[in-house]
Amino acid sequence: MNTKMNPARRLRAGVGKKQLAAIVVLLALGGAGAVAILNMGGAKPAGEESGGHNEAKGHADGEHHGGKGKDSHGDSAGHADTEHHEKAAKGPNGGQMLTEGDFGVELLLTEQGGVPRMKLWLSQGGKAVAPTAGKVTGELTRPGGEVEKLSFNLEKDALVSAQPVPEPHVFEGTLAVQTPKEPFLFTFSEREGVIALSPEQLKAAGVGLEAAGPASIRSTLQLPGEIRFNEDRTAHVVPRVAGVVEAVLVSLGQPVRKGQVLAVISSPTVSEQRAELQGALARQQLARTTYEREKKLFEEKISPQQDVLQAEQALREAEIAINNARQKLQAVGAGTGVGSLNRFELRAPFDGTVVEKHIALGEQVKEDAQVFTLSDLRTVWAQINVPANALPQVRVGERVTIRSTAFDQTASGTVAYVGSLIGEQTRTAPARMVVQNPDAVWRPGLFVTVELTANDATAPVTVSADAVQTQGDKTVVFLQTPNGFVAQPVQTGRSDGKRVEILKGLQAGARHASAGSFVVKAEAGKSSASHGH
Repeated sequence: MNTKMNPARRLRAGVGKKQLAAIVVLLALGGAGAVAILNMGGAKPAGEESGGHNEAKGHADGEHHGGKGKDSHGDSAGHADTEHHEKAAKGPNGGQMLTEGDFGVELLLTEQGGVPRMKLWLSQGGKAVAPTAGKVTGELTRPGGEVEKLSFNLEKDALVSAQPVPEPHVFEGTLAVQTPKEPFLFTFSEREGVIALSPEQLKAAGVGLEAAGPASIRSTLQLPGEIRFNEDRTAHVVPRVAGVVEAVLVSLGQPVRKGQVLAVISSPTVSEQRAELQGALARQQLARTTYEREKKLFEEKISPQQDVLQAEQALREAEIAINNARQKLQAVGAGTGVGSLNRFELRAPFDGTVVEKHIALGEQVKEDAQVFTLSDLRTVWAQINVPANALPQVRVGERVTIRSTAFDQTASGTVAYVGSLIGEQTRTAPARMVVQNPDAVWRPGLFVTVELTANDATAPVTVSADAVQTQGDKTVVFLQTPNGFVAQPVQTGRSDGKRVEILKGLQAGARHASAGSFVVKAEAGKSSASHGH
C-alpha cells in the first residue's frame, strides 16, 4: 500500500517548532542560515533513518506493502514492475505506517471471516497508544468515482472498520484522526489487481475503449414456449359411418390435396342410404308420369280435378324423399355412388399433411373412430404461458421473434390470442402466436423462446454488451485508470443485446474496455493465479 502525505503536513512532521521559529528569524538575515538549520536539526520521517527502508533494495517488483502476517492481505500480483512506491515503513503488526510528526497510524487490510476490513493501530512517539486515544474516520474513493465512508469499532488493541472493503482493492483513501490535542489527516492509495497494458498491446489485441453514457434501450421479454399445430388448420378425420376398410391410399407424413381420397370403406349404412335414394328417384319418376296423365285427362274433362291434386301430392312427396336421401348421404360425406352401393370414400377436407394415421386394411372401424389427423403446416402456433406481471406487455397484434432452442433459426410472428383467465395452479395466462412456416422448419413439439419488446426507454449509464464480463460470481466492467485496467463490479439492468444498462458501479463518462474486453479478463486471470489472500 502506498502512503502519501500532504506537503504541508510533511513539512510539519519533518521540522520541529523550535527549528521553525529559528528559520523565521534567520530568513530576515539570509537564506543560507535557514538551510543550515534545516540540515542540522530536522526530524526524519519514518523510513528515512540510516538503517531504514531502501526503496531500490527493499522493494522487489511484486512486494506487498501490507506485510505478510497471518492477517495480512497479499497483493503482490497487483503491482506493475514499474510502479513506484513512496517510502513507507512497516509497523510492528505488519501494516503500513502513516506518520505526522511523532504521531502515527499503522494501517493493514485484513480478512476476518473471509470479509476484507481495514485494521488500525495508533502510536505516539513510536509507542502504541490506546485505540480510544483518537476518533478515526475514513473515506475511500474508487476509480469509478464512488465514495465509501468508513467508521471504526474498537476490537482489543486496534480499530477495525465497521464496513467491509470489498475487492477490487484499488482506491484513494484518507484517514482523519481527532485526538484530544490536535487533528491529523493522512492520505494513502491501493493498486491491487491493476492490469497494465500498453497502447501497443491494446491495439494488437483489438481492445476498444469507450466512455459509459446514456442510450436508448429497447428491453425485451423472453418467455419459453412450444410449437403446436395451428388448430384452425388441423382436422381429425373420422368416417362418420361404420364399415370395413377396403383400401388405404395415403401414408403417414404424406402431403395431400383437398378432396383427395384417403381411404375406401365398405359400409352397409351407405348402401342403405343410396338404396333409399334410388327408390325415391323411382317413385318420383312414377309420380311425375301419373301427374302428367291425370292433368291431361282433367284438361280433356275426362277425370275430376281431385285426381290431379292427388297425383301432384304424390309427386311432391317423392321429391321430398329424394332430397331427404341425398341429405343423409351428404351428411356422411358420401356421394350418390357409381357401381357398388356400399363403397364409401374418405376424402381430405383441405390441403395438408397426414400427421397421424390410425387405420389399416381390413380393419373394422366405427363411425366416430379418429382414423386420420391432417394439418396444414404452412402456419403453426407458438404457445406460451404469460405470468400475471407480464400480461400488460403481451398484446394481441404485437410483433414477436421466435427462436429455436435446438438449432439456429428465428422467425417472426404476431400475437393472435391472449387468454382472459389466469390458471389457478400455474398463475399464468395462455397466449399464442401465428408463425409462417413455408419450409416446414417449425415442427410441432419443438421448444422455442418467444421474445417480445417490453418497452423503449433511455438509460443514463450504459455500456456495450461486449464490455460486460463475469469474474467468479461477479459482473464486472474493466475500468481504465491511469495505472491500467481495474475489474469494476457493476449491477446491470435492462439490455437489448447491444447496450446494457448499468445501475450501480459505474458513472457516466467512465472510460472502459469495450470490444475485446475478454483479452483484459484473460490478463486479469493470469494475475489472480499468483495473487493470494
